[in-house]
Amino acid sequence: MRGLMVGLIVLTASCTQAPPPSIDYTNSDVVAIGKQVYTRACASCHGVTLEGQPNWRQRDQMGYLPAPPQDKTGHTWHHHDELLFEIVKRGVLPDDPDYRSRMPAYEGILSDEEIWAVLAYIKSTWPEDVLEVHQEINDNAKAMMEH
Repeated sequence: MRGLMVGLIVLTASCTQAPPPSIDYTNSDVVAIGKQVYTRACASCHGVTLEGQPNWRQRDQMGYLPAPPQDKTGHTWHHHDELLFEIVKRGVLPDDPDYRSRMPAYEGILSDEEIWAVLAYIKSTWPEDVLEVHQEINDNAKAMMEH
């Protein structure tokens, strides 16, 4: 009985150590769900075709930056998967304390699965060259986290 208990504890511990999710942009079912959620929760700011708001790099009269594009012309693909997830879940995580954005936190509004699906939809629209660079960014982020 004791051996069974130890085995269950080890199994439970190994299950909680699963690698973090990543953006599964090749799964058409996940992408389809992501597109639906994006249309409902994101398109009003980031655009129906992921085009973002006009002049997205220029602050408005109140000092806020408009919503950036999520397509290849934006900067979304410059961030690794886990950071993208955190930005959507918790709101913008700026390095600059003066950075102002109207990006809301979606924690409690979208499930984690819905957030990953939205990111899968967005990423599925990027061309191969952008996907290759994004994979390098993910690989570099993973290597940094392991050290």
